[in-house]
Amino acid sequence: MWFFMFRKQPFLTLNIYLKKQAMRFIMILALIMLTQCDKDKETFCTEEFVYGLNVTIKDADSGLTLIENVTVTARDGQYVEPLMTSEGLDSFFGAGERAGNYTIEVTADGYEDYTSELIRVGENECHVIPEAIEIMLQSN
Repeated sequence: MWFFMFRKQPFLTLNIYLKKQAMRFIMILALIMLTQCDKDKETFCTEEFVYGLNVTIKDADSGLTLIENVTVTARDGQYVEPLMTSEGLDSFFGAGERAGNYTIEVTADGYEDYTSELIRVGENECHVIPEAIEIMLQSN
């Protein structure tokens, strides 16, 4: 019987040791989680105005960018916005600081009309998350 008591003791000691180690690990993990809380962190947003859509229109045959005589419109339900371009830019932009689910409609002289699939413009706590789209138009 003395032999069995001696043999069980190392296993009991190992079991107690493992339980203590597990408790230490759990306490350390809980301490780390409590100190990493984001409640006190402030978010600093820029004052930049972010456009949600950036659309480049190209000729499907040549790959050349099309700007002249092109109309690009974004639709999100009842919301409709003609996208803009600016001198020196080769794309159209719009949906400024407006998240949503958009379809893009393109008309251009000498090209087939185009309507995109749904494009999701997301947002974070400060701005929209821009989507860059490249559309290849087929000539008539």
